[in-house]
Amino acid sequence: MSASPQPTAFGRSRRPDDAWLAKLSVETVLEPDIPIIDPHHHLWERPGNRYLLDEYLADVNSGHHVIATVFEECHSMYRASGPQEMRSVGETEFVAGVAAMSESGTYGPTRVATGIVGNADLMLGDRVEPVLEAHIEAAGGRFRGVRHSAGWDADEIIGNSASVTGPHLYMDADFRAGLARLTALGLTFDAWLYHPQLADIIDLAQSAPDANIVMCHVGGPLGYGPYTGKGDEVFTAWKAKMTELAACPNVSVKLGGMTMRLAAFDYGTLPAPLPSVEVAAYWRPYMETCIDLFGAERCMFESNYPVEKMGISWVTLWNAFKHIAAGASEAEKRALFSGTAQRVYRLDISDI
Repeated sequence: MSASPQPTAFGRSRRPDDAWLAKLSVETVLEPDIPIIDPHHHLWERPGNRYLLDEYLADVNSGHHVIATVFEECHSMYRASGPQEMRSVGETEFVAGVAAMSESGTYGPTRVATGIVGNADLMLGDRVEPVLEAHIEAAGGRFRGVRHSAGWDADEIIGNSASVTGPHLYMDADFRAGLARLTALGLTFDAWLYHPQLADIIDLAQSAPDANIVMCHVGGPLGYGPYTGKGDEVFTAWKAKMTELAACPNVSVKLGGMTMRLAAFDYGTLPAPLPSVEVAAYWRPYMETCIDLFGAERCMFESNYPVEKMGISWVTLWNAFKHIAAGASEAEKRALFSGTAQRVYRLDISDI
């Protein structure tokens, strides 16, 4: 399978093109001894697009010192029957099995899915509690929280989150009742929406100060479709809202997931992937702003694999992050690459 020079369908997931990725000269792994916890990756079996434990470990083992990971929900291996609201528990059951395989040591030292972020419909309100309890039971001590995505844009080219029909899901009273149940159980909420919607997550964080909220993918800046060519305008609007969000001490931010949404460069038209130093230059303004606003202790680098693999290899991705963090202190680097993830997701990795 070889890439053809045609515009990328941003916001859509497909199988990565290994032949195209191989066209980039192999980079030396920067600072190879830095311990990394990857706090956001997926595992799935989709038509023509398999990414399970073996595939993920093949990437992990290509470079960088990944000690543990957190699985992020992706509508994978849901139950085929039973109550609709309980079907997502199948994903947690599946990932718990993968985690047990990894913990055996047979697959190497990286502890894959030591934390699990699953899916539950928080629009169930108070009725979501038994769903959350089922996830906790299925995870064998690994369940850490829920992502309920709210990404919505009026232009269909953007690609909205599944089941979202409008822009203000996080403002809904039923959703907030569900979040209260999640918080009462000591679980984390992973938020995902686009930069024009950031006012909603600010309001949510302010109204639920006890909720442990993680903002995914740098706050969702968009750079394609109606946002094409509006980089300065997008950055200004995004920074203003992220400054407000940073004032909420219960919010942390994942640094990553920008290849498919910011669309700072159209990798589909390139003859070969960009080297890490060039990728870092595109992402640096956003990621450095987050680190400045939230502090390293509330920021964490994420792979978002295999989604990001459509445009960047594993070694290049984490090298780009290390270029961005080059000026950080050793303590800040520990936070950005592992410490924040360990704290936010309450991971016990003392024996690794």
